[in-house]
Amino acid sequence: MSARGKEKAKRAKSKTKSARAGLVFPVARIQRYLKRGKYAKHIGTGASVYMAAVLEYLTAEIFELAGNATRDNKKRRITPRYIQLGVRNDEELNKLLDGVIIPGGGVLPNVHAVLLPKSTTDKRQAEDES
Repeated sequence: MSARGKEKAKRAKSKTKSARAGLVFPVARIQRYLKRGKYAKHIGTGASVYMAAVLEYLTAEIFELAGNATRDNKKRRITPRYIQLGVRNDEELNKLLDGVIIPGGGVLPNVHAVLLPKSTTDKRQAEDES
């Protein structure tokens, strides 16, 4: 019999490594970078999945904090300033990104206590005593 009369075998739809792992970050690309980087003689298949998962988690955490900082300032667009505020106000992320400079992020608002004017109640009490 010829192949014309038979149904062609349907191929199963291919799934990406990211889809198999349930991730958004590109697992295959990270695997390729790990192999090209010559970090080790052998790179296991789980290494790229794990690294993609960690990067995705950190990114989600940073953007959640930046989104909260943006909402607190009554804005709708996340800018480097709000990424800076979100990261620097979180203890663990601040420690992780201690030596990182975020261009356009600015600095945290901080006024030393000695520069603040003395309270008026202290002045009134001093005047009353004399």
